[in-house]
Amino acid sequence: MCALKTNRLVAVSEEDYQSNCFIPIDELSWQEETLFMGWLKDVPFPVLFVRKVFTNKDGSTGILYLACSDTTVTRKLILATYQKRWPVEFFHKSLKQNAALGKAPVRRVVTQNNHVFAVLYATFKLECLKIKRHLNHFALRAHLYLKATRMAFDELQALKAA
Repeated sequence: MCALKTNRLVAVSEEDYQSNCFIPIDELSWQEETLFMGWLKDVPFPVLFVRKVFTNKDGSTGILYLACSDTTVTRKLILATYQKRWPVEFFHKSLKQNAALGKAPVRRVVTQNNHVFAVLYATFKLECLKIKRHLNHFALRAHLYLKATRMAFDELQALKAA
């Protein structure tokens, strides 16, 4: 199961797939509870397509397109499974952006292992702070940056006064 971009090319019949006749997924004739079976471009087996329309916190509308390789499941099960998977996506994003998982200029296996361990430990500490402060990882990082900037500005003012 994976999310798809709106311009991902799909074919809804085997004939269209064989003749290389694809259209963007957002151009399919979607209804409220529609579940399409078709082929993704460059994928040799059929998949199920689902569209979920949702409202963001700011009131804007978002559309999520999903593809599932198990063609025996229902639309409801696809959406429920993706919903369960979402916290994992948030965790991976936090590993990469807040704990710098991919930003280690290391080449040796030992130093790579040490970096991954340090990232996991830092993420564990972020989770502890998240529970204690009732803030998410990104809010905690913003708070730390603001505090560090204030301290640096205060130090700059002290140096100017001297």
